[in-house]
Amino acid sequence: MTAVTETPAPAVPTYKLRRGRMGSMRREAMAEHLSRFEVPAGGEPLELRTMFAPGVPVVLEIGFGSGSSTLSMAAADPATGVVAADVHTPGVGALVLALAEGGLENVRVLNGDGEVLLRERVPSGSLAGVRVFFPDPWPKARHHKRRLVTPRFAALVADRLAPGGLLHCATDWWPYAEQMGEVLAAEPALELEGGGAVERPSWRPVTRFEARGIEKGHRVADFLARRRPQP
Repeated sequence: MTAVTETPAPAVPTYKLRRGRMGSMRREAMAEHLSRFEVPAGGEPLELRTMFAPGVPVVLEIGFGSGSSTLSMAAADPATGVVAADVHTPGVGALVLALAEGGLENVRVLNGDGEVLLRERVPSGSLAGVRVFFPDPWPKARHHKRRLVTPRFAALVADRLAPGGLLHCATDWWPYAEQMGEVLAAEPALELEGGGAVERPSWRPVTRFEARGIEKGHRVADFLARRRPQP
């Protein structure tokens, strides 16, 4: 079993739990189908090779909201395995229901903190990609310490990515975008494509959250940072 490199934990949580109701269909989907799609429980390192077909590249999505983008990207790229993590149970129920109805087999779901999974259970150099789409921007200055994309996080992701693996971040909060760009450019193990923010790549669908931000006049920034070849 591959060991997991020890990395320090963040000082504070990077998310705020939201209350939300989960309808009967989602509850039934969780009860009936979650075991089919969920990430194996426990504290041991994940054996990614056994979660999907041998040789399948695996990406981790941290915070998928309703799961609509997760589904769209997984359906468009069935040769890639997706580990999708979110702390909000209603969204997890929606994704599990959609997976069960749609027959997609290349997605595994975690109802929990994806950053913790990345830190504690994902072996070094094992991921083809990490996706962080529209994390909580924590706009107030006193809350900036709660933001997910920090130097600590960038170093953690770089360690978990295979050479050439892609960290893809997106935000519609420009002050956070500026921080993302600075953090990713400063991480020596990552190469920031374009030197900063780029237009949304064609393979990333517009999320419902993103669409609402665009209606309000928010500017959306994507960042693509690849793991440099290891010396």
